[in-house]
Amino acid sequence: MASFKCFLVTFCMALSFSSINVSRAARHLQQLPQLPPIPTLPTTTLPPMPTILTLPTTTLPPLPSIPTMQALPRPGALPPLPNIPSLPTLPNVPPLPSMLTIPTTIPPIPFLSPPPAPSTP
Repeated sequence: MASFKCFLVTFCMALSFSSINVSRAARHLQQLPQLPPIPTLPTTTLPPMPTILTLPTTTLPPLPSIPTMQALPRPGALPPLPNIPSLPTLPNVPPLPSMLTIPTTIPPIPFLSPPPAPSTP
């Protein structure tokens, strides 16, 4: 797995250096004189970490008890459903006069035929 990551990094670097401008800039940086070494900074010693004080332990009050739920009525003990009144009957209505009939077929549309081609002798 590590060799695959190394190959991937190398491939990305080669891809980025494939541009001419990048290659010229890299060549220019390689031909610059050596830079002076970076001076080392003085190291300081850190003060010791403070100790964590132990907090006093307290006793917590007990949790309240869960209230009990009232018993729900059983489905068999429900009252019966009310009766739905019947709808009144409608009186006889005379038939409506016949309206205009709507044709159910679409009449054909005549297509225009192209003019006859002139005959050439």
